[in-house]
Amino acid sequence: MNMRNKFLNSISYSFKETTTIWHENPVFILEDVAFENKKDEFLNNNQIYLGLTDKPLIFLENLNFIDTKLKPDILIFASRHTSKTARPAFLIHSTGNWSNNVDFGGKPRDLSKTSALFHKAGFVSLKDQFALLDNPRFSLDIEVTHHGPTILDIPLIFIELGSSKQEWIIDEAGELVANAIVNSIFKYLIFKEEKNQQVGLGFGGTHYAPNFNRLITNNDVAMSFICPKYYIQDLDEKLIELMISNTLEKVDYFIIDWKGTNSDDKKHLIPLLEKFEIPIKKSKDFSTL
Repeated sequence: MNMRNKFLNSISYSFKETTTIWHENPVFILEDVAFENKKDEFLNNNQIYLGLTDKPLIFLENLNFIDTKLKPDILIFASRHTSKTARPAFLIHSTGNWSNNVDFGGKPRDLSKTSALFHKAGFVSLKDQFALLDNPRFSLDIEVTHHGPTILDIPLIFIELGSSKQEWIIDEAGELVANAIVNSIFKYLIFKEEKNQQVGLGFGGTHYAPNFNRLITNNDVAMSFICPKYYIQDLDEKLIELMISNTLEKVDYFIIDWKGTNSDDKKHLIPLLEKFEIPIKKSKDFSTL
């Protein structure tokens, strides 16, 4: 709700209330942005909506668009984030369950649809805003793919403010994430137009994916799904096929965090990946300057 307040009261862009009702709340449309470059042109050709639901986002399995005219191409879930360490952070990730555990929404061994380009656009936009933040307590993280929802037909991404109530209500933090979300939409459209990003699926490493964070930061590489090291043994052909088919863009590489994957996991993973006609690369094959 902090982020929503910043969306509706920004001096950099404006949302206008529409007559459309979604989940018993009015929908707003972005009608003006005070940014430069191609954003005015993109806004003339695209509609950007803001909705509100009382349903916990990780359990939102029905969009209820039937009674509206809404037909979005991409969904952005502006969400709070909670962790045991409660470290202040800005985060982005795709959604899905690698195992049968569905405590946090979604279906067992199922992945949402997502966009690698939007994942990259969201991360870069967060990074741009993060550079303006004068608060060294916060980190900027890419999380591995986790939790629900998984069955929605529209590609989605979570962009989050974490990781405790103390951070959720910080005005500057809410504004940062809200601005990053709006900017990410335009950056995504630019990535689509320029066609300069290669697309990868990630394997290995820990929950906050530091090696994939560096890889994406320093290379023209976008990633959709990342399976951490502790779920490598759960992978099978069906899950790999889902990673490929549920990525909006064509996948160029399987990318393994080589140091973040033990030998037993590599013995399980590499023969699986070799069944597909997609090149396998190590994260260290890319620049990490």
